[in-house]
Amino acid sequence: MASQPPTWTRLYSQPAAPQPEKKSEKKPIPEPRPSASIVLLSPTNEVLLLHRVKTSTSFASAHVFPGGNLDAFHDGDIPAPGTHERHRDGPAYRLGAVRECFEETGILLAKKDGRLVDLPQQERDEARKKIHGSQIRFADWLKSIGAEADQDSLIPFTRWLTPVGVGKRFTTQMYLYMLPISRSGIPSEMLVPTPDGGVEHTEAIFAPPQTFLSRVASNEMILFPPQYYILTLLTKFLKGPTISVEEGPIYYTRQRKQLLKFVKATPTVDTEKAKDHVTSSISWADKVISPYHLFVRKSDKRVVLGLEKPGLELKDSDRGGDWERVVLVSFGKSGPSQVEVRLREDVLAEEKEAPSGGSKL
Repeated sequence: MASQPPTWTRLYSQPAAPQPEKKSEKKPIPEPRPSASIVLLSPTNEVLLLHRVKTSTSFASAHVFPGGNLDAFHDGDIPAPGTHERHRDGPAYRLGAVRECFEETGILLAKKDGRLVDLPQQERDEARKKIHGSQIRFADWLKSIGAEADQDSLIPFTRWLTPVGVGKRFTTQMYLYMLPISRSGIPSEMLVPTPDGGVEHTEAIFAPPQTFLSRVASNEMILFPPQYYILTLLTKFLKGPTISVEEGPIYYTRQRKQLLKFVKATPTVDTEKAKDHVTSSISWADKVISPYHLFVRKSDKRVVLGLEKPGLELKDSDRGGDWERVVLVSFGKSGPSQVEVRLREDVLAEEKEAPSGGSKL
């Protein structure tokens, strides 16, 4: 582990507002890099996470969803910096999401004759290396095997914009993708994830979201706030496996229908006060979240992150995130711990009742 804490640690362990500086000392704010990630559901509604290598420059040693930066060589025209289109779902983001998923896991979300492509492992592994090394364009390789990226099945599910204050910033479009539900208990070899040989990831596993959250609670796994937050939302719908083989397809289909309804519906809140906030009318498919430092709790010194703001580049737009919830987290050299998603009103009420002596609201 590097001696310096991850960039998120440095950002959220201190107030979001930068200290006043002389004009000559101000550093330029990095442009957010366009990236895309997929929340991939297995045929039994488990979620795929990848374990990043400890030398990674972002999310080191943490578990993440498949994804990465867009690449004009592979993904086509990327919206220009300074445009609002750069922070919206589009063809480059969709193709990039499918490509990154294939490079990182070997799972190819591409169809031929209306069905997901089935390729031998050796052919897949060779293609992953060539695409990752930019020896062949992803779209050209798909065309060579008679397939097309299944972009239409990608369902937008929040966008995350890195706040100001870090060296690397990202504008990341998140998608849901649901692999076909099967009556067989044995998945196709094409749907068994494999890591990329340690280039970026050392492990690729499907599990219920509750399993990942439990491992975080017992300090067996590192999840940063965006991943923890999304998995928490998914626990409302993905309840784990069923022991009934006959009931399986109906059981999993019902969960997916409820999740899809949730992603697209408004209002997106439950409490009366939250319904009055403008972000309640923005669906989960369209929310943009740029976490920021609210305060440090008196009781346990955890940082409280607000989630309703869309970030610097979109501050004058009608975009926004989630006012109803906040994320509680402690940061150290090893990354985040004690991560929790709570209702904002509950956390604020607790803070007002806490003994004085800590940080103030």
